[in-house]
Amino acid sequence: MTSLFSLLPDAVATVQAETKQEILDVLARRFSEVYELDATEVLERLEEREKLGSTGFGRGVAIPHARVPGIKRPVAALLRLKDPVDFASADAMPVELVFGLLSPENSGVAHLHALAAISRIVRDERMHEAFMDAPDAEALRALVTNVTDRDAA
Repeated sequence: MTSLFSLLPDAVATVQAETKQEILDVLARRFSEVYELDATEVLERLEEREKLGSTGFGRGVAIPHARVPGIKRPVAALLRLKDPVDFASADAMPVELVFGLLSPENSGVAHLHALAAISRIVRDERMHEAFMDAPDAEALRALVTNVTDRDAA
């Protein structure tokens, strides 16, 4: 069984951002470059979702997500921030880890399952610490794929 979302190696990075808007911009560009999506459309969809309420998950994590036309299955990007950034999270903690998720426009259940899987990953205290301690993007991606592959089996 395959995992609930695709996370390609180049979709994972440690980046510098100063504001929530910069994070969304970086995320949209990363989705565009890695998954060959329209960066402007991705950014618009992410911003529309943020207007409904912050996707700041809490405990230093944000999960910006949206549905976008032109993709066949959920795709993800993972950004670790060099410095914490205010994301208007419910717990008021700045974010250090940003998990972006895009799903096909008509994917109801698949989107929710992928979102729930990411939520489970970042809620786990040991995983959260491992994300913060990971030396590079390759190690960050390995943490995610090890968990999602195990959960999908």
